[in-house]
Amino acid sequence: MTSNSAILDPTSGSELSPFAFLRPELDRVESRIRAQAEAFDPAVEPYVAYILNTSGKRIRPALAFLAGGATGGVEDDHHKLAVILELIHVATLVHDDIIDGAEIRRQAPTANAKWGNALSVLLGDCLFSHALMLSTEFNDSVIGRKVAIAANEVCSGEIIQTQRRFDLQLNREDYFDIIRKKTAALFAAAMELGARLNGQSESVCLALRDFGLHVGTAYQIYDDCIDLIGEETEYGKTLRTDLNKGKLTLPILNLLSSATERQREKLNRLLIQKEPIDLSALASIADYAGAIEASVDTAQELIQESRNCLLVLEESEYKGALLGITNFLSVLLEGCRQ
Repeated sequence: MTSNSAILDPTSGSELSPFAFLRPELDRVESRIRAQAEAFDPAVEPYVAYILNTSGKRIRPALAFLAGGATGGVEDDHHKLAVILELIHVATLVHDDIIDGAEIRRQAPTANAKWGNALSVLLGDCLFSHALMLSTEFNDSVIGRKVAIAANEVCSGEIIQTQRRFDLQLNREDYFDIIRKKTAALFAAAMELGARLNGQSESVCLALRDFGLHVGTAYQIYDDCIDLIGEETEYGKTLRTDLNKGKLTLPILNLLSSATERQREKLNRLLIQKEPIDLSALASIADYAGAIEASVDTAQELIQESRNCLLVLEESEYKGALLGITNFLSVLLEGCRQ
């Protein structure tokens, strides 16, 4: 039986997935992604091949195909865009796992768990540089520039998040700025550039970019909730890392704002002193205080805004799939309520 979370994984093979009809395109781009390892030095190729085989749900490539299909059709340049965005995403995952000390991703050892941090940092750098090199091959130079801007935003978001760890002055505005950069930027690029490759107007491209921003932000909120309440056996990655690493995600910010003074002082002390925290107990506190529910409400508002962005599109199976993404994500978010 397919879990609800797998439905939004284009690689899951679920017939319920909004990506199911894209299977031929996804299979083709999967082959192209894995083939990128051959572009590296033979001494480096096995490491890159391992990373590309174990990282990512390929959501960003799927969004590029849906944006393309909804605005004129999927061409070879959409596949090139899909490969580039996924390489950037995978590079960020490699670096994220190092920073977080994560040992499992997609039920396999992370690069840093297998080879250590030093080699993994360099592997992530190789993937970034390779992706940016590929982005120069489009006839439209604006595509390459926007890919570079998105990559810069992702890196900036990661830097700011790392800089603001254990920072009790972090507020909701800061949090949303971070996740729009580190997660939503590539969702937005996939949607905007998928349409731009088909020569769509600026208004359509920007509307689809906004769709990507809203969905990407909602998806990160979901991921932040799962880090508190999820089970590693279901999600196939190391959980319970955010708070131990000082990442103040939306559920925690909501908890701090709604907790009693005594609870807040205790949580602040634990965070500042970096003392071990009983995360199962914390999850219960968050649920009791309504922090998870408030986070879900925020994400649901973003999902509704994303649906409004699709009004610029004509009816098609591609538009239907984009709406399907919002519907399934909405269901996943509701499942976070305790």
